[in-house]
Amino acid sequence: MAPPLAGVVRLAAASRVLVLSLSLLARLLFRPYDTSASLSPPCLSSSPSAASSPPTNLSAAVSSLAVWDGVHFARSAECGYEYEQSFAFLPLLPASIALLARSLFAPLVPVLGYRAVLVLSGYVLNNVTFVAAAAYFYRLSVLILKDRKAAYRASVLFCFNPASVFYSSLYSESLYALFSLGGLFYLFSGANTVAAIMLALSGSARSNGALNAGYFCFQALLQAYDAAVRKKRPLFAIQALVAAALRTIFIFLPFFAFQAYAYLNICVHGSSEELRPWCKTKVPLLYGFIQSHYWGVGFLRYFQVKQLPNFLLASPVLSLAVYSIIHYTKMLHQLFRTTSIHMQIITALEESSVESCKGSDDMTVSRSELSTGSTNKTQGNSKVKQRKSIATEKASATFYDTMSANQNIKEIQDEGSILLLPFVLHLAFMTFTAFFVMHVQVSTRFLSASPPIYWAAGHILASPNCSSRRWSYLICVYFIAYILLGSLLFSNFYPFT
Repeated sequence: MAPPLAGVVRLAAASRVLVLSLSLLARLLFRPYDTSASLSPPCLSSSPSAASSPPTNLSAAVSSLAVWDGVHFARSAECGYEYEQSFAFLPLLPASIALLARSLFAPLVPVLGYRAVLVLSGYVLNNVTFVAAAAYFYRLSVLILKDRKAAYRASVLFCFNPASVFYSSLYSESLYALFSLGGLFYLFSGANTVAAIMLALSGSARSNGALNAGYFCFQALLQAYDAAVRKKRPLFAIQALVAAALRTIFIFLPFFAFQAYAYLNICVHGSSEELRPWCKTKVPLLYGFIQSHYWGVGFLRYFQVKQLPNFLLASPVLSLAVYSIIHYTKMLHQLFRTTSIHMQIITALEESSVESCKGSDDMTVSRSELSTGSTNKTQGNSKVKQRKSIATEKASATFYDTMSANQNIKEIQDEGSILLLPFVLHLAFMTFTAFFVMHVQVSTRFLSASPPIYWAAGHILASPNCSSRRWSYLICVYFIAYILLGSLLFSNFYPFT
């Protein structure tokens, strides 16, 4: 493991310890605003949780750690999807914590009770997955930024991001970040199958995970252009577009499968005599109906004077997101002015093939090491080292061939890369949605897994300008203040984001 990556993992683990400690301390020092989270009515249908032990003070204390949306995730894991509005919480987190509670943490059920074990499983799962997500964030940042120091700075900011409390509680942010960032890393590394699986899982954690299909579309456009223009093989271009379409469908599949499950349970096999309004629509999607009907989500529907405090609460992350979009848009504009798009596409595809080649070579070396070590350790090690050097030389030769074929690659890397474009477009769409459509205070966690925010913030922190130093101070104050506020308010059931 490279030292910077190990450092990111240690910082991510330390940040989780810090946030959990602050949250538990806040629970001890202050009384929760809403104590109804400790109530646990029995499931509407028979459930394995009925055999759990009677609640104790310890089990009640653990169960009360599920606050806000965590109550709904725990309820879905315990009882399934009982109510129409419960389908707003996608199934990956409830299914994961139910699996952990019935396997790894099953011995604790007689002691704490099933519900408390579900909550405990969620906390353990989300804090562990956040550490893995931080590792993928660093590796993805190295691929895109081509700068280990910049990637490390951005990763440190991600480890202590303003929405940290959500990554250490019973929310789906950690799982989404893990599969979203991991999927993007494998996508830009050339491992398309693994990338498609992980991005599909991100769509079963949060609904906006389906938007990650756009990265596959971007990659397909690059490949199709290269095949049609440079290689003069239009069939290869069509093949790339068809493959991207299939992967896009695969990424959307978990979300729409869950909507179909909701339709069958409520519209087809539901107990209500009258069909719900969304069941009668041409495209019966329950998720959009829940957001609009129960929570008033819609275009400009949140633009009210009484919501001004929530806009102020979301203003720091929205400002940073807008700055990130402007900063990288200017960088891409300068890049397009100095280097042809044709050359940028070739460079991006060549670098992706080099990363894919390096990954396959490393795997070949590892397999060879395992197979030869069991028969003749000394001789095997020497052969593996020889193989490794040959593989490294091949990867290096491929890389230097690419460098010689394109004399402007170094300049392109210094100014940026066309690979930044899908990240900027994605962040722009998410920012527009957060400001004009959603409950705006959710922006802090809604945008918290978007890499350009931390890349741009890290760029500000590294800038020597006096004005940048002032902004650096404000960014640090913002991150620290929201970690402290989140740990205090959110854990005690006070409104935060």
